[in-house]
Amino acid sequence: MSSFRLKSEQAVLLVIDIQERLCAAMERDALDRMLARTGAAVEGARALGVPVFVTEQYPQGLGRTHSLLKLKLGTYTPLEKMDFSAATPDVLSALGERKQVLIAGMEAHICVFQTVRDLADGGRQPCLLADAVLSRTEEDRRVGLELCRDAGARILTVESALFDMLGRAGTPEFKKVSAAVR
Repeated sequence: MSSFRLKSEQAVLLVIDIQERLCAAMERDALDRMLARTGAAVEGARALGVPVFVTEQYPQGLGRTHSLLKLKLGTYTPLEKMDFSAATPDVLSALGERKQVLIAGMEAHICVFQTVRDLADGGRQPCLLADAVLSRTEEDRRVGLELCRDAGARILTVESALFDMLGRAGTPEFKKVSAAVR
């Protein structure tokens, strides 16, 4: 197997469907952890110059992106979708030529899995941020992670992905990433 290395100039962060009404169905402690890790991923990606994209599944029914995440995102334009997979033409166009797609979001066994499968089938490298992915049940989350791995995703954590792209300490970016993951 060839070695794998994330490169900030080849990466994007895709935040899938972390929406108010969907969040309300999640176990509270697990949701809080996932929101914190996703927020760290957003801050770290921005510090490294990695573009961040956000999808919303049927926002009329599931609401908009969670308010705590909106604070981390600042100004952004959500990409609305009806398909479970976020690998829609609009999203793929937004990702441009970048091939490494860091993925956070919900739910692991539905939208996240289908996105991973479609990205891999389309020649991109999905990188699942396991600590920034959630489902309503732990079993669905666990199965979702397995499905994503089987579909071709690299399974990482927010910290492992950010520090892989960073590559070295002692830089201004290192200080920002370190602060983001604390």
